[in-house]
Amino acid sequence: MSRIVHFEIQASDPQRAIAFYSGVFGWEFHQWEGGDEDYWLIITGPEDEPGINGGLARRRGDPPEENASVNCYTCVVQVTDLDATLEKITAEGGVIALPKMPVPGVGWAGYAKDTEGNIFGMMQPDPAAA
Repeated sequence: MSRIVHFEIQASDPQRAIAFYSGVFGWEFHQWEGGDEDYWLIITGPEDEPGINGGLARRRGDPPEENASVNCYTCVVQVTDLDATLEKITAEGGVIALPKMPVPGVGWAGYAKDTEGNIFGMMQPDPAAA
C-alpha cells in the first residue's frame, strides 16, 4: 500500500504565501537548493508528532478562479516504481499531467489527474536521480 508522504502548495506569489502560512500556522519554510526552480520545504511541526511536511512551489499555470471548486493542494504519494504507476494510472482512466522528471538527489517525480480531475503527485525515492 502506498502512503501520502508530502503535500505541495502552488503559489503565484511564494513570498506572500510563505508569510501567510508562517503567520497563521507557524510553519517554517526553507528554500530548497537541490534544483533550478523556486521551491521551499515546509516544516509543519516536530518530527515526534503525527503529520507530514510539504513544499511550496511557484505556480506553473493559471491560478484557480475565485469561488471555483478546484484542487489547490497537491498530495504526493510515495511509490516504488514510478513508470509502472504511470502505466496503471492511464489504464485506470487517469491522465498524466506532468511526465516523469528527476528531482536531483531525491528521486523521480510525476503528476497525474485522477478520474475526477484532481491532481496528485508521486515520488519514487532515488538519491541518484539527475
